[in-house]
Amino acid sequence: MRTELVSEPGEPGHPNEDFAAVALPASGQGGAVVVLDGVTPPRGGTGCLHSVPWYTAHLGGSLTELTVSLPDVPLTEALSRAIIRTAEAHERTCDLSHPRTPQATVVVARWGAETVEYLVLSDSALLLRSPHGVVTAVLDDRISRLPAASLATDAIVDATVRNKEGGFFTAAADPAVAARAVTGVVPRGEVRALAALTDGAARWVERFGEGGWADCLHFVRKEGARALVNRVRELERADERERVHLRRSKTHDDATVVYVELP
Repeated sequence: MRTELVSEPGEPGHPNEDFAAVALPASGQGGAVVVLDGVTPPRGGTGCLHSVPWYTAHLGGSLTELTVSLPDVPLTEALSRAIIRTAEAHERTCDLSHPRTPQATVVVARWGAETVEYLVLSDSALLLRSPHGVVTAVLDDRISRLPAASLATDAIVDATVRNKEGGFFTAAADPAVAARAVTGVVPRGEVRALAALTDGAARWVERFGEGGWADCLHFVRKEGARALVNRVRELERADERERVHLRRSKTHDDATVVYVELP
């Protein structure tokens, strides 16, 4: 089995709000990938004493443990339990009803002898490659379907459509959001490799148009996860002045890539 994990903050010296884990149980049966992208809050407070990295570490750690230790529990239930566990860790000190309470996007893939299960919530991406080289992109595209999403600032998007009907959903303090995720199960024999990317790394496709999702997975397979992140950084620096591609978005974002070739 080949595994690669690269995660770096958007700016040196700044905290990385992403979380990534590859879990391989001691039993040798199956494994899992968990990737979270913490949502950077706009100015004005979150009602919480804790940072976004604190939240992603707690939610990601709980989700990884539950995904691996409870292989028969659906991924939606594992995410729901992880959200409850994380909320209980700070509900006495923080206002978890605040609309900007710490939250994150979620990607989970879990494989066993017979199946590969997946869950995607919000705008991180999961790519699945078949033994014949066909790549399937599993995406929660609700953000891209918002009429004004490409023009609005992060603060406007956050205030009007986050975790609301007709908008899009992230993992925060409400366990019911797990049911909003994109989920599925495919036969184990139909998946040869997979990659999970936060949107900072997915800029290679979505922002800069270096290729499609199949091209992206091929690039990671041949050049490595670090090469993909490095290329995104090059493209960001080249566009920093004109902002043809970046527009109003931040110049550099936290970027995480996890790549796994299954045995």
